[in-house]
Amino acid sequence: MRKVYFDSAATTQVHPDVITKMTEVLQDSYGNPSSIHAFGRSAKNLIEQARKQIAKQLGVTAGEIIFTSGGTEADNLALNSSVRDLGVRHIITTRIEHHAVLHTVQELQKHQDIAVSYVKILPTGAIDYAHLQELLQTATEKTLVSLMHINNEVGCILNIDAVAELCRTHNALFHSDMVQSIGHFDANLADITVDFTAVSAHKFHGPKGVGFAFVRKNSGLKPLIFGGEQERGFRGGTESVHNIVGMAEALRLAYDNLEEDTAYVTGIKDYFTAQLKQHIPEVKFNADCCQNEHNTYTLLNVCLPISSEKAGILLFHLDINGIACSRGSACQSGSSKGSHVLSEILSAEDIEKPSVRFSFSKFNTKEDVDYAVEVLKKFIES
Repeated sequence: MRKVYFDSAATTQVHPDVITKMTEVLQDSYGNPSSIHAFGRSAKNLIEQARKQIAKQLGVTAGEIIFTSGGTEADNLALNSSVRDLGVRHIITTRIEHHAVLHTVQELQKHQDIAVSYVKILPTGAIDYAHLQELLQTATEKTLVSLMHINNEVGCILNIDAVAELCRTHNALFHSDMVQSIGHFDANLADITVDFTAVSAHKFHGPKGVGFAFVRKNSGLKPLIFGGEQERGFRGGTESVHNIVGMAEALRLAYDNLEEDTAYVTGIKDYFTAQLKQHIPEVKFNADCCQNEHNTYTLLNVCLPISSEKAGILLFHLDINGIACSRGSACQSGSSKGSHVLSEILSAEDIEKPSVRFSFSKFNTKEDVDYAVEVLKKFIES
């Protein structure tokens, strides 16, 4: 049976060169980075080299990169510490954020009595920038704006420069979950007045369980995890040296090949779009995700013309035919609840139909697309 992986928005295949680099570290640099002997100093040096490499890639200083267990921890660090340490009493966000942000904001609202405002969302998945400006203009307490750069389910791209300018004008802090964009888009953080970002290595062909927070220098942010002086006092706990080195290598490869890989993956997405339109004419592209001008080139979220009776076995059918994709975010695909993102942007009629997210990488081929469309078509027509 053919195996087709169209779930790279959930996690990507680890690049072979990254595996090689990580294996070398596991074999040769196993010292504790906090130890003062040569084994420890060697491991510590690898961490700091990785930090400098990542910082240079993003146009920031090494001291502004804090290694974490992934994007969720980085989001939690920024949101919780902003309330606890920076005096934030009002958070502006949307209802289509990743749950790493939404659930954290809800907990802060419940237990810290934080005021929360939600920016209106257009049918395309884009935010209503006029409404954001209105919320900022009427804010009376210290405010943090938390908006993801690229939505992980429908792929709409935030005008991050416009939001940064609005936040600067109204003296608000700006946090952006950039998990779906770092490694796929140019991101010189020196040119974007974002205060905090979250990044996860496994979204750009690196290992799982590691990421980083960008924390603008002199922000005043304090640790979320205590227990040691690692990460310059920002995060206690022995560093995962092989994962950190693997992440830095994956990011280097991503940006060294960005132009070539972007063109290739865009071609895969556009071919998938064309094949769906040709063979399943009633397909709908949620949030105009087939348009690359305002949406990421890495995914399609499609609403399929399938009866409610068959909808329940769609993903199972794809899976037994070797096709991996997602009903929505992999972080909530085991839930019986529908997508909180699609519920905000789809009509009452379309929300009852099955929607599937197909997400792509440099390792996909047009033959993968042909096979997936063939399986879908046969299932719909059966």
